[in-house]
Amino acid sequence: MGSLSAWHWLIVLAAVVLLFGSTKLPQMARSLGQSARVFKAEARGLKADEEAARLDRAEREQKRESAAGDSGPPSAASPSPLDEKQRNDPRTD
Repeated sequence: MGSLSAWHWLIVLAAVVLLFGSTKLPQMARSLGQSARVFKAEARGLKADEEAARLDRAEREQKRESAAGDSGPPSAASPSPLDEKQRNDPRTD
């Protein structure tokens, strides 16, 4: 019940030939093949664009992380000159 037998396919093929005529069938098949090729090429192009965008995003994040590591805020191990001046000032105690 779920699958079509060879007889079913022959009937469908005969109906298609009767509807469209035997002269238009090769043109339709050629057009269908060209459309499938264009669709595949566009799908490959989209996939390549997504991959390039992902790599670009990862590269920008890596640059941002390396830039943040180089010019980050001073650590607690090296106090700023203002902090040392306030610690040494006897009026603040």
